[in-house]
Amino acid sequence: MIFDKGSFRDQAGKIFYLNNKVYRIITNEGSERLKFLEENQIIEKSIKDNYLIKSKVVSNNIINESLSKNEIVYEHEKIPYISYPYEWSFSQLKAAALHHLEFHLYLLDIGANLIDASAYNIQFIGNKPIFIDLLSLKKYEEGEYWIGHKQFCENFLNPLILQSKKGVYFNNWFKGNLEGIKTEDLNNILSFKDKLSYNIFIQVYLLNKFDQSSKKSTKKFKSDFKKKFSKKSFYALLRQIKNFIKSLKPKKNKTIWEDYSQNNTYDQNEEIKKIECVSEFISKNKFQILCDLGCNNGLYSTLALEKGTKKVVGFDYDINAIEEAYNMSKRKNYNFLPLYLDASNPSTRIGWNESERKSFKDRAKFDCVLALAFEHHLSLAKNIPLEEVLEWIISIAPKGLIEFVPKNDQTVQKMLEIKGDIFHDYTEENFEKYIRKNAKIITKKNITKSGRKIYEYER
Repeated sequence: MIFDKGSFRDQAGKIFYLNNKVYRIITNEGSERLKFLEENQIIEKSIKDNYLIKSKVVSNNIINESLSKNEIVYEHEKIPYISYPYEWSFSQLKAAALHHLEFHLYLLDIGANLIDASAYNIQFIGNKPIFIDLLSLKKYEEGEYWIGHKQFCENFLNPLILQSKKGVYFNNWFKGNLEGIKTEDLNNILSFKDKLSYNIFIQVYLLNKFDQSSKKSTKKFKSDFKKKFSKKSFYALLRQIKNFIKSLKPKKNKTIWEDYSQNNTYDQNEEIKKIECVSEFISKNKFQILCDLGCNNGLYSTLALEKGTKKVVGFDYDINAIEEAYNMSKRKNYNFLPLYLDASNPSTRIGWNESERKSFKDRAKFDCVLALAFEHHLSLAKNIPLEEVLEWIISIAPKGLIEFVPKNDQTVQKMLEIKGDIFHDYTEENFEKYIRKNAKIITKKNITKSGRKIYEYER
């Protein structure tokens, strides 16, 4: 049994892993909370209607620890790749926010409620969001307020407003503050004109005023405060925010690589060679889950799916490319999850005791990695030693394809214009030597006149 170090906050239950499966021990407190939900088939209905992750009660005998008679064990469907909100594009965070609100409205209809509004309670299976925290559900009590309102704003609404109104990408800010973007901070950034929006005035300006005044006040709220919030008002608040989020669109800034798949240095025949090389490799292996580093808008990710790969997780530094890839995945209903990643500064272990949120490498359990037109962005643009770059890529999966881009390539020449050729270690000979230090070279194929080559490795 391996307990998940990120599930310590809820005293009603803990997540653990055993034999590559995901379980949750529900304590006595949690069992009381779930009793109403089970009696009214709320969990079963939520799963059936695709709001809640598939979950079922299993025998307590699967674990060696002795449990009290009220403690129970649930098995959950395993998420192929755990992602975090700071790795999502605007449309992904928007989809997660809408899923949360729609699920909340659904629960109110059947007599239940949500006790929090954390964005980490949403995960993606392919392009589809799903709610994963069973213990966030409870019985609805007449007159209770939306306890998670502030948390929802900080985790979902504020980051979306920031990018929609100011064109500021929320990802690195969110990564630096696990609870999202504070309403106070967003209020300080927004202009007077921004605050003329009814929803922004209510959800940002007034909410910040309320927060500031509550910090200064020493008075306690009256005990009957919660009873004044009717169910009708609850519905109205959720629907109002839902409609506002639906209307939000990302304000984009032009990025360097967003149109790379259309505008690159390959000619048509070279592009065909590259596609054939990748197709042949994928077809002979039939991977379960593949990592596409530098996936851009998903050209080779979708090719991998079409050639038999079951699931693909793509990573790219270009937010606009990730946005396009996600929207394409939704349109075509691909089992493809594109995520934001700065490979020179990947997600690390953060949160309490540096273990609450896992690092990129902790979560990188892939059968295969594609690193096409990728390594030179780290070696040359970021000055990371070629040997370390190749060691890092190969550590991600036991098999893969890595493209070598020589110095005489047009793309590399542009990179070297300012710095000059200070990269004496960056040669094809060293490239092969460093791969062999970590894996076997299975094949090597030339794909361009400039000398780009694709290496198939296996470790």
